[in-house]
Amino acid sequence: MSSASLETSKSNLTRKVKLDFKDSKYATGRRKRSIAKVWIKKGSGKIYVNGLKIDEYFKRPVHQIIVTRPLDVCNVSANYDVKCSVKGGGLSGQAGAIILGMAKALIGFDENHKKVLKKEKLTTRDSRVVERKKYGHRKARRSFQFSKR
Repeated sequence: MSSASLETSKSNLTRKVKLDFKDSKYATGRRKRSIAKVWIKKGSGKIYVNGLKIDEYFKRPVHQIIVTRPLDVCNVSANYDVKCSVKGGGLSGQAGAIILGMAKALIGFDENHKKVLKKEKLTTRDSRVVERKKYGHRKARRSFQFSKR
């Protein structure tokens, strides 16, 4: 295979899609160092993250399940299309940020979803972040090994 044909086959696998999201609701979600911008509109249940389908962006099934949780809890997974733009942090933090953004946007669409989402604790930001490393320690709290002699 030549390098040109290799490039075209790669681009066909992970092709970014331009999406039209007029008449949609917008919300922002945050988790650890990740920030997600989420747009939701009436549709057929497609989820795009940074222009890629959810299964192309999040390879692990755990992350895919986590991201679709707000839609599953409200039983509307086939009714809405979701477009996310997420940056910063790792994949787990990004998935958590998308959850919060989706939950907020769903509430923007229909106020009745708030009760269900709040009960599942999907409307509050998870404020846990990594503690900083302290001077004179090996990590945030772990000290160097003590030696008497």
